[in-house]
Amino acid sequence: MKCDFTPLGDNAVRMLFGHDISKDINTHIRKMSLLLEKSRIDGVIEWTPTYTCITVFYNPLKISFKELCNILKKLQHKAEIEMLPPAREIIIPTCYGGKYGPDLANVAKTNNLTIDEVIEIHCSPEYLVYMLGFSPGFPYLGGMDKRIATPRLSTPRQLVKAGSVGIADVQTGIYSIDSPGGWQIIGKTPLKLFDVSNKKPFLLNAGDILRFMPITEEEFEIKEREQNV
Repeated sequence: MKCDFTPLGDNAVRMLFGHDISKDINTHIRKMSLLLEKSRIDGVIEWTPTYTCITVFYNPLKISFKELCNILKKLQHKAEIEMLPPAREIIIPTCYGGKYGPDLANVAKTNNLTIDEVIEIHCSPEYLVYMLGFSPGFPYLGGMDKRIATPRLSTPRQLVKAGSVGIADVQTGIYSIDSPGGWQIIGKTPLKLFDVSNKKPFLLNAGDILRFMPITEEEFEIKEREQNV
């Protein structure tokens, strides 16, 4: 896969694999991330994968830009044959509408659908977690049906509760922490996407496959209590 290497400031390399959001590019980025983890390159501090690129941060006192690029190019060739572990399949129980989904009716109205049709369409696909970002553990998902695409709110809310499931244009996602946000909130999951008290604080990882499953308010409250035990 073609890759452009460019400096980002004086301590980072940006590896750009294209300009489109695609499963092929995402697969290659996850392979490169796995190889970076395995290689433990002396001087590399961390790396940040996105939809189309990886930014590798390094200590210029330990490794130069040119040296790092040469190593990354070798890893790039290895990535072509690297095998990824099987994708995890995770069910996201979600209570749609009511107090947990205040914008569900607006999404339905915008797209000339009934509320039940919006829920059915939102729950039908398998969603690929392309990356985490915006806030700790927030998943950027691919695979949402364009029939329920809805613009962001004209005025963002000052507070969106963790677990809220939202739509913004052609994307859907799950708020991982309490934060401001302008996505159309259609439901909420009782699952904790980010828990700093856990050894592994993130529930989701890039490459996971998600499915949303509708639950009632009563089921939500039971599952929420179980999460807090």
